[in-house]
Amino acid sequence: MIAATRPFLLACVLALALAAPGRAATPYVIGVVYWSMAIPGQVAMRRGLEAAAAEINRSRPPRPIRLIAFVGGDGEEGIRRQRAAMAHLVRRRPDAIILQPIDSAALSGPVQDANRANIPVVAYDQYVLNGRLACYLTSNNTLAGTLDGEYLAYRFRSRTRAHPLRLVIVEYPYVTSTVERVEGLLDALVKSGTPYRIVARYQAIEPKAGRAVGRAIARNHPRGTVDAVFCVNDGGGLDIKRQLEAAKRTDIVMATIDGDPASVRSIVEGGAIGIDTAQFCGALGAESLKVTHRLLRGERIPRQVLVTVFPVTKASVAAFPGWDGAVPRVIRRPWPPYEQVPGNRLTW
Repeated sequence: MIAATRPFLLACVLALALAAPGRAATPYVIGVVYWSMAIPGQVAMRRGLEAAAAEINRSRPPRPIRLIAFVGGDGEEGIRRQRAAMAHLVRRRPDAIILQPIDSAALSGPVQDANRANIPVVAYDQYVLNGRLACYLTSNNTLAGTLDGEYLAYRFRSRTRAHPLRLVIVEYPYVTSTVERVEGLLDALVKSGTPYRIVARYQAIEPKAGRAVGRAIARNHPRGTVDAVFCVNDGGGLDIKRQLEAAKRTDIVMATIDGDPASVRSIVEGGAIGIDTAQFCGALGAESLKVTHRLLRGERIPRQVLVTVFPVTKASVAAFPGWDGAVPRVIRRPWPPYEQVPGNRLTW
């Protein structure tokens, strides 16, 4: 049995909808295994998911939704806790499981255990290798990296082969979303004809690692040796920004991904961040719950959902509705040729 008081592992039953007095409706029980509550974007995804459950319950459906929620945490300990949470849920046999995996490979076994128990698994934000998923939902991460790359190509468009863009990449090569972001960035630079040289690669997706990487960049790369730093997310990127600003490294432009309100404020104020391609975190979490509810009701669901992203720059920030806002009908690049950003895509 998993203790409810174990740090970061929240085994709390969220009774978001109990049946109305006098009703004996049997709820759909959905286990939810979150990644981390230390990364603000993931907190926003959780808010969206749980708000969607509450909205369904307010409509007084024949069967309300009851969530059993767990939080893994970061790093190896977080992976262990997610695996333990999955094992607990397989024993408990809920109607479905929604999973936000920390590691695409490490959660394969637990997902296969759920498959053998005939418990449908919906994954969001990150993919799971080998296990069978009823649906996979994520932001269009390749597009997010592509937009950051296009921005850097436009900002440094006067570069020549003799003076390539000197780039530091801060990555996390253990989940599909962050790998796709780096691939999108580099592909955009190649397609734009922008010469570049990767000066260094670091790893960070959360504040503690971000602080260490920010200090390392300021220490290891003197002024005039780095033009831009690309961060795969704001969880680590914001603390990198703070370290670079503390070191007065105004020579470095940052490109990051997520849309954290602090990053958006930095863009407005003219800080180190030039672009932050934002996810619609609330929409991603909400759609994960809605797809699962449709599955349990016997409806046909897509095998994959890609939620579009928004390139936030000083020129476009006024149009960004924020993490919890609705996805705009039209999103355009804030640099020439100002073409529309691709929208959502459902793959059946």
